[in-house]
Amino acid sequence: MCGIAGILDFENGKSVSKEMLKKMADTISYRGPDGEGFFIDSYVGLAHRRLSIIDLGGGDQPMFNERKTISIVFNGEIYNYLELKEELKKLGHSFTTSSDTEVIIKAYEQWGFACQEKLNGMWAFALWDAVEQHLFLSRDRLGEKPLNYMQHENTFLFGSEIKSILAYTGAVEPDTDMDELYLFFGYVPSPNTYYKSIKKLPPGKYLVVKNKKFTEYTYWDLPDIDELDLRKDKSKITAELNELLYDSIRMRMRSDVPYGAFLSGGLDSSAILAIMSEISSFPVKTFTIGFNEKAFDERDNARVIANKFRTEHSEKIVDKTSLEKSLADILHHFDEPFADPAAIPTSYLAESAAKHVKMVLTGDGGDEVFAGYSNYQSELFASSYQSRVPAFLKKSLPVMVNGLGNIVTGNMRYKLNRINRVLDSFNVTFDERLITKFVKVPPVEIKRLLNRKAFPIEDFISNSLSHCRLKDPFYRLNYFHLKVSLPDQMLIKVDKTSMAHSLETRAPLLDYRIVELMYQVDKSLKMPTYTDKGVKYMLKNVMQNKLPDEILNRRKQGFEVPLREWFRDSEFDNVFNAISSSKFLDQNLIKKLIAENHKGQVDHGTLLWRILLLQRWVAQADT
Repeated sequence: MCGIAGILDFENGKSVSKEMLKKMADTISYRGPDGEGFFIDSYVGLAHRRLSIIDLGGGDQPMFNERKTISIVFNGEIYNYLELKEELKKLGHSFTTSSDTEVIIKAYEQWGFACQEKLNGMWAFALWDAVEQHLFLSRDRLGEKPLNYMQHENTFLFGSEIKSILAYTGAVEPDTDMDELYLFFGYVPSPNTYYKSIKKLPPGKYLVVKNKKFTEYTYWDLPDIDELDLRKDKSKITAELNELLYDSIRMRMRSDVPYGAFLSGGLDSSAILAIMSEISSFPVKTFTIGFNEKAFDERDNARVIANKFRTEHSEKIVDKTSLEKSLADILHHFDEPFADPAAIPTSYLAESAAKHVKMVLTGDGGDEVFAGYSNYQSELFASSYQSRVPAFLKKSLPVMVNGLGNIVTGNMRYKLNRINRVLDSFNVTFDERLITKFVKVPPVEIKRLLNRKAFPIEDFISNSLSHCRLKDPFYRLNYFHLKVSLPDQMLIKVDKTSMAHSLETRAPLLDYRIVELMYQVDKSLKMPTYTDKGVKYMLKNVMQNKLPDEILNRRKQGFEVPLREWFRDSEFDNVFNAISSSKFLDQNLIKKLIAENHKGQVDHGTLLWRILLLQRWVAQADT
């Protein structure tokens, strides 16, 4: 787990500056506090910052083959490196280190670009082949590790973080075409960034830079399958999933440094801990974050699991006093507007864990892989609602719910608002319904917020789903989560907040074999009923004798932040006065959102946070 950066000059006669290469690496020193390394071969330069997890003494980078014709800088972990090493030895390769980095080099020598298909892990790497005179950049299948790139004049630049590229180029023009997508999602989805000429390499892709141009290729995608071929053999799937879970966790526990686990008390992290505790010969160190606001706090559930498996348990509280510091940290580490509120507790959780360990296993990806979000329940219910509910009820139910909502405030009002949004969404197409899931106000109001033109979200949704063969909305929602929100929201959040504290995170539920298996499972097994018992049914089926009933059957609680409660406090009036004066946003609409949130009529906490992040980012970029 590290940070990488590099330069390839297309003029060929211009030698890379060691000083500039070091400057690019220094901007991400927190990603690799254990060492630095550089390689320059005339017009090519590679830089590396190291966080030592495997082969502490022999894994320095850049790393080379014996003839020094191949050079690599690598961020991530190859979990099956021991198995691959044995396979490569049988093919005649020899090794001088115990690191997974050398395994990538040998795999490339043996299989070329197809080496990516052999790797099980999370990675972003750049490999220079002096014989072929090309730069080979690769990103892992699901997008756990980030990789950004840019052509600046006659120079190709890349880095784990955008700030490494900016260290070379200086200021780059913002891409305000991304404003609408940002306001709906809270992030800028791949391959775009909030900079006009800087791109993200999407998951499952690789670039080949050669002859003064670069070309993108795909080496992995979700299984190409349609509804008729989806699996329903429950007992066989259960056995396969059980075996893969154990193998995935076992491989991710390989480490030469102390490690632990993030523990929320939910099903995903509890399942990881249960298997870790079974495999480990010593108590697992666990780390939990909580809030003073009881409705958002999961510490009691985490304690149940920590006590059951006798972990060395640590807890930390996050409150509203952390908001201003969190805002500054997010603006620095994410390099572009990013407004997932969960970045706040995730950052504090990483900071707490980093005081005790250098690596943790997490339950990340469980909701995407096992269909755990409430949106999946909504899609199942929508199917029944559209086919079974009489037309007159479809018209009258939203009116009744809205009427009740107008006479209450607080938590009951928030719940009724959500029911009303769900009912309204049942009468539109899936693409339209998907758009309504991102915000708690009508989409037309989000568009009204902007005083300048931007790329429309409808086009982005249509483009994103165009390669999905599955037609059922349940499966299309799953496709969107795995291809868009998982890499561009969930995983980038975890990467940036953990690496800011020099902590490695590993997500066993995102082993590509588990992802491929579950993607091909019929929804009748993924979620046999839209009640809470049906949520993550196959994972519960595997874990039914390993976890207590109160964890297996409790209602899902997302990793939410009490922004709506914090923002109702008068101490944030100055903050809201600032965002309501934004020149490129509709001031009157922002004031309306603030007023509704203060009165407890609508939970606008997340949307106000997005607006605040964007306003601060723009102000910072203008200085």
